[in-house]
Amino acid sequence: MDDWTDEQTMMREMVRRLAREKLLPLAARIDEEEVFPEVAFRALAGAKLFALAVPERYGGAEADVTTLCLVMEELAKVSPACGLMVFSTQAVYRALRECASPEQADRFFPDMGQGDKLASFVLTEPDFGSDAASLRTRAERRGDGYLLNGAKVFITSASAARYFLVFARTGPGEREQGISAFLILRDTPGLVVGKAEDKMGLRGSMTNQVILEDARVSAANRIGQEGEGWKILTEVANVMRLWGAASMALGIAEAALECAVAYARERKQFGRPIAGFQALRFMLADMAILVEASRSLIYSTAGMIDQGRGSKPEIESRVSMAKCFASDAAMKVTTDAVQILGGYGYTRDYPVERMMRDAKALQILDGTNQIQRIVIARNLIQD
Repeated sequence: MDDWTDEQTMMREMVRRLAREKLLPLAARIDEEEVFPEVAFRALAGAKLFALAVPERYGGAEADVTTLCLVMEELAKVSPACGLMVFSTQAVYRALRECASPEQADRFFPDMGQGDKLASFVLTEPDFGSDAASLRTRAERRGDGYLLNGAKVFITSASAARYFLVFARTGPGEREQGISAFLILRDTPGLVVGKAEDKMGLRGSMTNQVILEDARVSAANRIGQEGEGWKILTEVANVMRLWGAASMALGIAEAALECAVAYARERKQFGRPIAGFQALRFMLADMAILVEASRSLIYSTAGMIDQGRGSKPEIESRVSMAKCFASDAAMKVTTDAVQILGGYGYTRDYPVERMMRDAKALQILDGTNQIQRIVIARNLIQD
């Protein structure tokens, strides 16, 4: 299970140190203030974590899926909100690595490879979240470019992003057949970042509306051919659920379990540590089972992807299983951690209440867990 390469082990240890030394002292304040965490951003940029998925020849690490999972797990143990900055950026950069033309790679990756630019994955709309194939944002051809009009919501890191990977409808085809993808820069006239959402959890991650009002984009910034946006989403971006919500959920669950175990060892009731009571021991055991099962599912799937094993439906199902199981597990583990800490768990003196709020978001973002179950069942039944 821990058969990492030397490079992967070194990356994990580096990110673990950075998270504990630079992010941990900030985590509670980031949640409370709900503003862009500038200090944390600089720490992550200094380690070039925003260039992980960029090809090596442009200054990036060309990270594989396993490496991205390791990084996101370690960041989420301390601050999932900070981890989301890395996640959204690598979601865009990895999609470009797989789908951009050589000319586009030469144009965009040198800047991205500097490791100090954020990117946003721009898909969800006010009326279409799970039903992404019904999106209404339109890109109409005008000469050598397109005019984009529409509204997007729940866009991670939009307030600070330089690059936006936007999915819009270009053709007359039904549903997914008419969707295309465009890379849009922040200073594009007509692109407006709207209000920030006031969220229950992941409060240090900025989540905004993105409004497109006659935003003109060159055809040279269309990623792939017209109508290939859905292919990019399903065949390339789908994997981001593994190193996104799934790995973040694993990190949160691990941190909650560690906190619960430490508290149970120290807290005394009826003359002995509460860790000695069978009721709590069984709770901790169940939490550990969920954490280990999540880890096994995530990294076995990551290994399959990196080694090119498994059919498309098999990989799709395993990614959905990992996302669904790990985020459900994180919700259960964090809720139990709050219970084990009792009244203290319900206060902000301990981090488990924040972990529980953050875990809830992971059952929703990256495709709700109900949608993941639909994907799994569809591939099982093959309908």
